[in-house]
Order: sequence, then C-alpha cells, then structure tokens
Amino acid sequence: MDSCSQNLQGPCPSSPDTDTPRAASSAVQRALRLIQSDHFDSKVDAAKEIRRLTKTSRRCRRQLAQAVQPLVSMLLVLDSPECHESALLALLNLAVQDEKNKKSIVESGGLEPIIGFLQSENLNLQEYATASLLTLSASTTNKPIISASGAIPLLVEILRDGSSQAKFDAVMALCNLSTHTDSLSIVLETNPIPSLVCLLKTCKKSSKMAEKCCALIESLVGFDEGRTALTSEEGGVLAVVEVLENGSLQSREHAVGALLTMCQSDRGKYREPILREGVIPGLLQLTVQGTPKSQIKAQALLQLSRDTP
Repeated sequence: MDSCSQNLQGPCPSSPDTDTPRAASSAVQRALRLIQSDHFDSKVDAAKEIRRLTKTSRRCRRQLAQAVQPLVSMLLVLDSPECHESALLALLNLAVQDEKNKKSIVESGGLEPIIGFLQSENLNLQEYATASLLTLSASTTNKPIISASGAIPLLVEILRDGSSQAKFDAVMALCNLSTHTDSLSIVLETNPIPSLVCLLKTCKKSSKMAEKCCALIESLVGFDEGRTALTSEEGGVLAVVEVLENGSLQSREHAVGALLTMCQSDRGKYREPILREGVIPGLLQLTVQGTPKSQIKAQALLQLSRDTP
C-alpha cells in the first residue's frame, strides 16, 4: 500500500502553464535540466517543481524517472533541511503508484539517508522519511532490502515517539514489511506489541489505525513471543476485544483472527484471559454481522470458548 503523500504536502494547485500535455512536457524538461544544475537554489527549485508535477500525474512520474539519482544525491547534502525536505517530497511523489521508481530510489542509494532521517530531530523530516518508507515498502522487491537495512527497529520507535501522522505511516509500513516472512521475525524482535496496544487504546476503534494495528497483532500472535507479549501487556487482550466489538468490518476480522490464533495455539493457556475480557457478546454479533471470514472465525472461537471443547 502506497502512502497518501498528499496529506503531507497541503494544497498544491495546478499551474496554468502546465495544463496542456505540451506545456507539461516543457515543464518536465525544464525540471530535469535544473535538477542536474550545480547551483544549489536551482536544484531545490527543481525538486519543488518535480514534487508539484508528479503529485497527480503518472505520466510525469515516468517522464521524470531520470530525476531519481540527483534527488537522492540531494539527501546526502550535509546540514540542509530545506534541501532534504524538498528532495524527500519529490521522491515520495515519484514513488507513489510507480514500481520502477520505487526500485530505482533504493537502487540509487536512497534508503540509507531516508532511514537516517527517521532519527532526525526535525519532525518534518522524520515524518516525510516515514511516509517514504511506507511507499517504498509497498514494493515486493524492496521489502527484504528494507527489512535488512535496520529500518524496522526505528519504525517501532516511531510508533512510540513519533507524530500522529508518522505513527500511522509507521504502522502501515510495518504491515507492508510483515508480509515478507523474514521481516515478521525482525518485527517481533523489536517488541512492538506495547506500542501497538497503546495505539489501539487511544485511537478510534473504527479507524484505519485500529485496523492496521490489529492486522499486525494478528500476524505477531502467530508466534509464542507475540502471544506472551500481548497477554503480558496490561489491557492488551481487552484492546483487541474492543476492536472486535466496535471496529470496522476489516478490523473486526483481524481482531477475531488474532484471538482465535491464540486460543488454537494453546486453549488451556489463553481461553480464560480472552473470556475474562467479555468477548462472547461481540463474537455472537460477529457470527451474524461479520464478513464471511469473521463469521467462521467467530464460530470457531465460540466453540473453543465452551467449557468442553
């Protein structure tokens, strides 16, 4: 899943001088020329123009693919937040819904500086870097590279300490990465469950944040360490039960899936902690009102919840 980079950028109205294909092509050529310039201000202006041109145009993203390498080079300039922010936002737009550009950014060496910005004291840079990793991690090719790069522990730190937008993008990025088998074990090693539970407690249960947190928890409780972490965290199981009761259809499916996985792994150990949080009314409702998968999982969990399985 790609980042909705428009949320980070604010309004960016179209310009009358690029409303026609010919004018857009001329603007693309000008931006490519300027981004290759040795003049610092020209490169920053070009990055801003590339960001604007690629905001909604897939054609411009393809035409401006040559800008990836010079933009990555701008990320390596020391002590220049304006340069870094302009380049990051341009790269973010270039990567949205463009698989080739996603791969090119990583192949051009963009991953290392982007990961470095996750630790920046500049909250804008931190936020843009998180959004960039979300977008880049949508590529199947990039997933193992990002996971091996040391990004996952930093994304988990963002879950704990980042801005609201950065936390959301970090959860989304971790969900993307967790679909790669080796990545999931790395996520597990960083102990993200406490941060995920904290986010579940504070976010709206029907929100996308709740859905993605529950999706990640569902994957993590497939491991003994994940199950232990969830039950050890105060209010951890309850937070999942509350999503099962009040979440969106997709969120409820992940929530019941997580609880079922736990109970199936060791009924004697997890049945009571789950029942203690009052899960039965929500399960009964889910057997009628849930998605087809939710209904099946709810019925299975109800069966396991009986005194005699």
